[in-house]
Amino acid sequence: MGTKASTMPIISKMYCSSSQVVLVVRRRPHVISGGGFVVTDCSDHQKVIFRVDGCGIRGTKDELLLRDGNGDALLLIRRKGRMVEALSIYKDWKGYSFDYEGSQKLVFCLREPNLCVVKNNSMRISTEPRVSNKDWDFEIKGYFPNKDCSIIDTKGNVVAQIGANVQELMASKDLYNVVVKPGIDQAFVFGVIATLDYIYGESTRC
Repeated sequence: MGTKASTMPIISKMYCSSSQVVLVVRRRPHVISGGGFVVTDCSDHQKVIFRVDGCGIRGTKDELLLRDGNGDALLLIRRKGRMVEALSIYKDWKGYSFDYEGSQKLVFCLREPNLCVVKNNSMRISTEPRVSNKDWDFEIKGYFPNKDCSIIDTKGNVVAQIGANVQELMASKDLYNVVVKPGIDQAFVFGVIATLDYIYGESTRC
């Protein structure tokens, strides 16, 4: 009998599946819908799991919003003030979840290296509450613009794979898939992907 995967809720345990999940990302055109992207079930492209609003929709730079399939806000992602960053080797992106009263709670911080002052371009993510005894909990491996990268934990385990080799998806630059491992919070994964999308100037950026 196999070992049951432990759940790792960061946004909510309702987004942690006991089995591996394959989801499809479809980027929205800026001209028609203001950009951002929609996440659907790989077996039913009409079933929307998440939506991401970028600055083309929100009208605010350096700010993203992850919504569930019903359009309810799950996660607000903001970049830290530019004046502070000018003196830092990192640019910090912070993700805040919403409780039932609408209050915001910090759940993760992604550190984007400032390439002007640091050579190591590894992006690392810390979560609240912490899940490891290091100063980071997850890391991005690979290159997001090529849709060939992973989110890994401190032990080197892949928790999510972006752009797995599914031939029919690879034909379109506006369509790619994401494999999320058992027990991993899917809302957290797509909050990270939304941040990467913005950093690399893709669908969420104006």
